[in-house]
Amino acid sequence: MTGFEDAAAPLRREVLVHCYRMLGSWDEAEDAVQETFLRGWRAWATFEERASVRTWLHRIATNVCLNSVRDRGRRALPAGIGAPADRVDEPGPVLPPETWIQPIADDRQDLRLAVIAGLQTLPPTQRAVLLLRDVLAFSAAEVARMLDLSTAAVKSSLQRARARLAAVAPEPEDVLEPSRPEARRLVDAYVGAFENADVQRLITVLRTDATLQLPPGRDWFAGKASCSQVFAAAVGNPGEWKMRPIVANGQPAVIAAYRGQPFGIAVLDVRTDGIAGVTAFGLPDLVPRFEAARPS
Repeated sequence: MTGFEDAAAPLRREVLVHCYRMLGSWDEAEDAVQETFLRGWRAWATFEERASVRTWLHRIATNVCLNSVRDRGRRALPAGIGAPADRVDEPGPVLPPETWIQPIADDRQDLRLAVIAGLQTLPPTQRAVLLLRDVLAFSAAEVARMLDLSTAAVKSSLQRARARLAAVAPEPEDVLEPSRPEARRLVDAYVGAFENADVQRLITVLRTDATLQLPPGRDWFAGKASCSQVFAAAVGNPGEWKMRPIVANGQPAVIAAYRGQPFGIAVLDVRTDGIAGVTAFGLPDLVPRFEAARPS
């Protein structure tokens, strides 16, 4: 139906990002968008415009996501599953892909991995209320209709969700955006250290409280000393690693290849005084997806 396509197509990216926030997965978000648009297309003939197309689509998308998360465990990052590893010489278990939050090719600051991880700790309905109210700016009355709740229940859920998110994912004040010269300098140092197997240079850009997470492995490491040991074992010989800076989840990131083969994506938490965190997704299938998303 041309009318539906004309009305819905401009909203596709917004709906995709909403589904990603709800689900913590680029894969699942794309599936949810497909289901949302299929349901919308089927219902277009009976759409009576008692709400805007945007409101209508987001209602469909949110309920698709709620159905998706109802019968599965939450996605997380390694730091959200257990304590940091005590030893660097005994690799921990590798968990299945559906366990982890996935990165996404997007430059929005409110998609930072820590925020997405924090959202996944909320009960699904609270998560939906928070996103619909605080991110998408729907009114409490609109959200109540979208989720079949009372307005009072929406307001109560929103208060609890805000408090929980502030506790588990506080917004740091010293984050550097990818475009800042200081951020580019730290990323260049990170890339150069890996490509030249320069462990000392890599260590100098890490903060004392740096963390390293390695999905799909369950292990994560806390503190510069532990992270440095893992990096020292990983850098190998000069020329074995090749990296290209990109942006993922509104954060500086790199596409990584090892010995000519795709390795994965590393997302960096870059602060004014150094790199506070590295989440290295050792998932080669992510590489072509991020390559395709890069601007030409």
